[in-house]
Amino acid sequence: MVRAGLTTERLVRAGAELADEVGFDQVTVSALARRFDVKTASLYSHLKSSQDLKTQIALLALAELADRAAEALAGRAGKDALVAFADVFRDYALAHPGRYTAARYPLDHETAAASAGVRHAQLMRAILRGYDLTEPDQTHAVRLLGSVFHGYVSLEAAGGFSHSAPDSQESWTRIVEALDSLLRNWPAR
Repeated sequence: MVRAGLTTERLVRAGAELADEVGFDQVTVSALARRFDVKTASLYSHLKSSQDLKTQIALLALAELADRAAEALAGRAGKDALVAFADVFRDYALAHPGRYTAARYPLDHETAAASAGVRHAQLMRAILRGYDLTEPDQTHAVRLLGSVFHGYVSLEAAGGFSHSAPDSQESWTRIVEALDSLLRNWPAR
């Protein structure tokens, strides 16, 4: 018998909240069952496994991040779009550390192709059109931006910038300005 009120969506959202609280690596169907004070077996009518739960949380996180980025980018171009995208990425990572980790969870090819991860790439490419980058430089720039954003927020979340001046926000602003300058002056082949 399915417990009243438990749905796949509710379980995935609760799993995402749990990931933010205790870390994505600690999220399992068993941990989720404890949260709802039910037997683990009762959740298997909604979830196939802990891997399925993690995949569903990853898909949720990718969609949330893409939705926020799309909203922030609306009507913006060039540096304004770059700053908006960068800030959404950083703010999401800091506010939702477990979901941010989930957004990097390895997905099989078919699931990844149908996920909001595709929208992330499209949004980044839309930003780069404002810098007149074409292929393959667009792909190089997408990888550069993703690497810088991920590296910075990962170090910041781990406390890497909390013991020295200047303030982390000041560094973030300067780094995004430097990225804008680099994109405007992308090296010719």
